[in-house]
Amino acid sequence: MRARDLAVEYETVGLDTDALEAARLMARHRLPALLVVDESGAPKAILPASQMIKILVPEYVTEDPTLAAVVDERHADRLCQSLRGRTVRDCLSKSVPAPPVAAPDDTALEVAALMAQVRSPLVAVVEKDKAGLHLLGVITASHLLDRLLGAVS
Repeated sequence: MRARDLAVEYETVGLDTDALEAARLMARHRLPALLVVDESGAPKAILPASQMIKILVPEYVTEDPTLAAVVDERHADRLCQSLRGRTVRDCLSKSVPAPPVAAPDDTALEVAALMAQVRSPLVAVVEKDKAGLHLLGVITASHLLDRLLGAVS
């Protein structure tokens, strides 16, 4: 199995995409993360769903989780209001690493090793040519695991 055979179409967002729209996209499709692309469509970052959740939780609760018990449900239901007026760029951590990228001819083991090394829920499969980078698709950890389990009898 090569990366090009494992890659599937996947939702992408730009750095200036509305954060609330990105969160809705994650929720609607139950995605572990979104691939963030630059203006030319090249992979720029990965925005994990856990990072979006972190943004929703007030800082005082992050610092002292026992305070979560005193926030009533009415206020908890409005946590997503904190995404209003923000962009995906605002939601990325300040030291966001480059997303893991596989070449089309990389093997399943190479993709698995890359995922394990950077602890990413997805890897972008990118083809490079004279015109630049072209995103062929994405391999998610669950998809890769499914394909690898298919080989077990």
